[in-house]
Amino acid sequence: MKIPWKELSSQTLDSLLEEIVTRDGTDYGVQEKTTEQKVTLARNQLKSGLATLYWNTELESATLLNKTDAERLELVSKSDPGK
Repeated sequence: MKIPWKELSSQTLDSLLEEIVTRDGTDYGVQEKTTEQKVTLARNQLKSGLATLYWNTELESATLLNKTDAERLELVSKSDPGK
């Protein structure tokens, strides 16, 4: 389910993005970034439309998807209303 991130308070969005970007296995390349830099990058991706926030009901957690993955998920959801 898509999360309407523009409707979230700035503090809620920052907390949600911080939780996402600090998960184990999140990779930002060779040069390590601070949590603040990662949150800013994620917020900028949302603002530019390069990423979308989704709620995974099975895992009960939010995730940040790139534009291509979000479009694929939307197609699957439309073709299978039970998802």
